[in-house]
Amino acid sequence: MILESVIIVGFALLLDFAAGDPKNKYHPTAWIGKLIAKLTPLAKNNSGKKELLGGILVVCTVVSIVSTLLVFLEIGINLITIDLVSLLASIIIGTILLKTTIAIKGMEKHALNVADSLEKSDLDSARVHLSMIVKRDTKDLDENHITSAVLESVSENTVDGVTGPLFYYAFFGLPGAFVYRVINTVDSMIGYRTSMFKNIGWFGANCDKVLNYVPSRLTGLVMILSALILGYNWKESFHIMKRDSKKLDSPNAGYPMSALAGAIGVKFEKINHYTIGDGNIQFTRSNITTAITLMKVSSILFCGIITIPIIVALSYLGWWIHA
Repeated sequence: MILESVIIVGFALLLDFAAGDPKNKYHPTAWIGKLIAKLTPLAKNNSGKKELLGGILVVCTVVSIVSTLLVFLEIGINLITIDLVSLLASIIIGTILLKTTIAIKGMEKHALNVADSLEKSDLDSARVHLSMIVKRDTKDLDENHITSAVLESVSENTVDGVTGPLFYYAFFGLPGAFVYRVINTVDSMIGYRTSMFKNIGWFGANCDKVLNYVPSRLTGLVMILSALILGYNWKESFHIMKRDSKKLDSPNAGYPMSALAGAIGVKFEKINHYTIGDGNIQFTRSNITTAITLMKVSSILFCGIITIPIIVALSYLGWWIHA
């Protein structure tokens, strides 16, 4: 049902803007993380090939469990014989579950925590808050590199925590959004090139690259449109995205990151890895609040010009998988 699915998307976005994330003990992503953490040690082996296989099994097991639970939940809702009650239950449960794959308010909270610490000149606190949203080592970062990392994380999270799940919801409903979230969580937990995880995390990391290929590029373009609407430098955003989007090891992260750098006229730098943008590397709190605004507007625009049109088009073609 088109209207039901569109309502779920809209309400999920509004719910995240209003309430943010529930506590970890209630959050499905936290449960997924715990399941990954329990399965990962079982994949450890002295043989690299067996670890690769173990990593594949970790991903497939978690995806299977999550997908099965969602299928049974939908069956349970469909067993409700009163149509209106079934519809309301589907919308309410669908909204809550889809919201848990979205993390706009959560990223805003983490980013502003870092900004607050920097305003108090408390670099140690800022580094601790930053370590909660980035993979890099934060212990020796100065103020400007801390802020650069925050802005980079906001841009990446626009894909990982918003447009990625919404993109796959558009095609596959809640199972699509949650499979994306599983893969993204696997990558964030074990998708490292360290001796401990390089084999076990290989499959999850590469699945994440494949799943983010289209959403990251679409998000970069939507960010440019957001910059135009908000009166930021959309031409420079487009220029920097074309020029710098492939500077990172990641084939995907550079698109939203460079679009943001160009839009707000700053330069991102990860020491000994890359620089993106032509602006200064002298940051202020307003850079962070501007990035958050761009993330929010981009999220709304993505729903309006990509997610909902895909749902409508697939529904008319008879290919939409019910939420």
